[in-house]
Amino acid sequence: VQLVESGGGLVQAGGSLRLSCAASGFTSDEYTVAWFRQAPGKRREGIACIGISDGDKYYGHSAEGRFTISTDAAENTVFLQMNSLKPEDTAIYYCAAAFRDANSAYLNVPLYPYWGQGTQVTVSS
Repeated sequence: VQLVESGGGLVQAGGSLRLSCAASGFTSDEYTVAWFRQAPGKRREGIACIGISDGDKYYGHSAEGRFTISTDAAENTVFLQMNSLKPEDTAIYYCAAAFRDANSAYLNVPLYPYWGQGTQVTVSS
């Protein structure tokens, strides 16, 4: 199993970014992919997760109605659309996967055994 994030970068406050998580090595679609982020000196926090087989989505408080998770199952890719970005959104963003449905995995870090390397998002004021 491999997860590769892309799409991070530097953006001004109020701008948008779309992160991608390319998944490979999965032998079925019975898994959940989640987005997390971690800012310096802070703990990792969950943003959103999506069940690949059924499309169930759950959002954490950090999504704040500004972030949207989606998937292109044919391309085995999960996206995180981030709008109205704020300086406090600056962090390393990770995607993670678990062989669980989204309802049970939710945004519990210990339940996700597979992680990408992360992509840096920096929002300037």
